[in-house]
Amino acid sequence: MKFWMAFVVLTILCWGAYVPTIQHGQRAFSSPTNSALRAFLFIGLAYFLMAAFILAYMVLTKPEPMEFSSSGVWISTIAGILGALGAIGIVFAHKNGGSPLIIAPLVFAGAPIINTIVAVIWDRPKEAPSLPFYAGIALACAGAAMALYFKPATMPHGPTPTQATSSR
Repeated sequence: MKFWMAFVVLTILCWGAYVPTIQHGQRAFSSPTNSALRAFLFIGLAYFLMAAFILAYMVLTKPEPMEFSSSGVWISTIAGILGALGAIGIVFAHKNGGSPLIIAPLVFAGAPIINTIVAVIWDRPKEAPSLPFYAGIALACAGAAMALYFKPATMPHGPTPTQATSSR
């Protein structure tokens, strides 16, 4: 296995657990409402702490030069904003009745399709992608459609905080 694949596996594991963990974080605030904004606050805090850790690591070990171009700063900041908007999209999908059993399949089938479109536009390949490449995109679309069509009727969890408080 190539070394970079270890990072892909790490991302798959982390992002695979991301959506259900967000939902449980929202519920863990034990308030009468689903706590979307409070959960997102701590998601943002985690990003900040990771950035502070990386900065400290860079200052102490100097693995890369501490030189920043304006285009690198702007494009990376936009990438961070896109990531944060995606995270808050997931938070509010949960708040408004979405289930991790359907949110994650839609997000993780839809995001690669958008990724592919953006990447092909931004970094146009030298040769046109092959037919199996396009078949993969079509299968991702079909997978998202099937997940939406065949989604479970109910979530296998206990009452939401609103239901728990109103039944007392």
